[in-house]
Amino acid sequence: MRTKHYQELIQEFTPALVEDQFSGSLDGGLNACVEICDRHAATDPNRIALRYLRSNGERGELSFAELQRRAAQFANYLKRLGIGRGDRVAGLLPRTPELLITILGTLRAGAVYQPLFTAFGSGAIEYRVNQANTKLIVTNTEQWPKLAEVNGLPATLLVAEAPAAAKADALFSVIDAESDHFEPVLIGKEEPFLQMFTSGTTGKSKGVAVPTRALIPFWCYMTYAIDLRAEDNYWNVADPGWAYGLYYAVVGPLLLGCTTHFNEAGFTADNTFQFMQDYQITNLAAAPTAYRLLMANEALRANYRIDLRVASSAGEPLNPEVVTWMQRVFGCPVRDQYGQTETGMTAGNMHALVHQERVASMGFPLPGYRLVALDSELNEVGTGETGELAVDVEQSPLFFFQGYTWGEKNPFQGKYYLTGDMVINNGDGSHSYTGRDDDIIASAGYRIGPADVESTLLEHAAVIESAVVGKPDDQRGSIVKAYVVLRAGLDGDDTLVEELQQFVRKRLSTHSFPREIAFVDELPKTPSGKLQRFLLRQRAAEEATSSIA
Repeated sequence: MRTKHYQELIQEFTPALVEDQFSGSLDGGLNACVEICDRHAATDPNRIALRYLRSNGERGELSFAELQRRAAQFANYLKRLGIGRGDRVAGLLPRTPELLITILGTLRAGAVYQPLFTAFGSGAIEYRVNQANTKLIVTNTEQWPKLAEVNGLPATLLVAEAPAAAKADALFSVIDAESDHFEPVLIGKEEPFLQMFTSGTTGKSKGVAVPTRALIPFWCYMTYAIDLRAEDNYWNVADPGWAYGLYYAVVGPLLLGCTTHFNEAGFTADNTFQFMQDYQITNLAAAPTAYRLLMANEALRANYRIDLRVASSAGEPLNPEVVTWMQRVFGCPVRDQYGQTETGMTAGNMHALVHQERVASMGFPLPGYRLVALDSELNEVGTGETGELAVDVEQSPLFFFQGYTWGEKNPFQGKYYLTGDMVINNGDGSHSYTGRDDDIIASAGYRIGPADVESTLLEHAAVIESAVVGKPDDQRGSIVKAYVVLRAGLDGDDTLVEELQQFVRKRLSTHSFPREIAFVDELPKTPSGKLQRFLLRQRAAEEATSSIA
C-alpha cells in the first residue's frame, strides 16, 4: 500500500536522508563493497545476498557474509598483481556467483569494475579494454577463445581450470590461497567505482565513469520506483553486462540489503515463468521486449503458480497493451521508468509513491532531479509541447554524470545535460517519451514520434514487435515506414498491411499511419536489447534511392 505522496517526498527530500544510512560518507570517503555487502553481513551474517540458477540446472545461494569473505580474497589477489585504486578490472562472465565475487572484490580493492557483455565479439572487447587500460579480465572457458584475437590483451583470470593453451590462472585456485581479510580502500565521492560504456547505437561507444556518489540515486530508484522491500523476492532480468542490470540487478538491491536473483540461462517464456514460480518472485524488473514475449506466450501462464506484487519496465517505452495484459494475467501493476547509462534512472511511475498514473509515460522525476523539455534555443517548452529532455544540473543534487570519460562528446549546454530524447511536457512535472532526436520523422510538416506509432501497432493482435522510421520521400520529405514482426503462424500480405494501416489511422491519427509496412523475422537490436533504428533508417534510405534509380 502506497502512503507517501510524491510531492510531499520531493519537498522534504535531501541526499543526507540516504547517506546517513551508509557506513562511510561522501566527504570522508566510502567503499562500495562495504555499502552493498559488509554492512549487511555485520547485522545478519546469514542474510542471503544471491540466489542463482546455472544453465546446467545447478542451484545455489550466497550469504552477504560469504560474499564479504570471497571479496576480501579476490581483493588480496588483485593487490598481489599490483591492481588497486582506480584500475579497471573487467568481467566477461554470465550471470553466475563468480560474476558477483569479481564485482565485489574489485570494489573492495578500490578498483573500478568494468562490465563486458558476453555477446561481445573480440573487436568490441578490444576497443573497451584498450580504451580503459584494463588491468585484468575475469572470464570463463566458453568466453576465453574470443580473447585470442584481442590486441593488447591484459592479464586473464578464468573461473575454472584453464585449458592447456590458456595462459591464465583459475579463480578459486588463486583466491583460496589468499587471506579472507582485506581492509576496504576508501575512495572519494567523485572517484569512479564502475566503468561503463554506452550501448553505441551510432559511432563508437563512449566511456561513462560512475562515481561513488551515484549510490544515493541508485538507492532512491530501488526504494521509490521499484519499491523493493525486505520481504520481496526480487528479480531484474537485465544482464549485468549493461547499465540497467549492473546498476539495478546488482548494486541497487544489495545496497538495500535485499536478495537478488541470477538466471544464467537465456531468456525464453517457459524459462522465465518457471524461474518466477521456483523462486517465488514478487518484484520483477525487465525490458518491454521481455513482457511482450511473455504476452505472446500467454497460454503457458496457466502452467505456473506466480504471485507478482509489482513489476517495472525500462529501456524503451512500455505500450498500454502490456500494462493492461499484466494487470489481467498477473493481477500486477507494471510501471514504466526512464534512465540512461550516463545518468542512471531519473524518472518513473513509482510504485512506492502516490501520484497521478500516466500509462505510456516515463513518469515523474526521481527525488534529487529536475527534468525539463527544451526547444532548439534551450528554452523550456510549455505544457503539451515537445522538446528535448534535459537535466537541470544546477537543481539536481543527485545528478552524478561527469561527462564522457575520455571527452568523446560534450552533452552539456549551459546548466543543462541534454539526453538526446524527445518528450512531451505534460505540465505536471511528468514527461512522455516520443523518440530520439534523430528518430523524429518530419512528414508533410508534421513531426511524428516513432514510439507512438510503434505502440499503436503493438496493440494489434497480429503484432509482436514493431519499429518505425522515416523513409525519404520527394513529396512529403519523409513517410512513415514500419517494420513489423508477426506472431508465429501468421503471414503478412497486402490485406494485413491495409488492416494495420487503418488500425493506426483509427487508434492514433490520420497523419501518423505507416504508408509502408514491411514484415520481418526480427528487428535489429543492440546486445542489451535496445532497438537500433538507425540501421532501419539506413535500410529505408537505400530503398528510397533504389526506387528512384
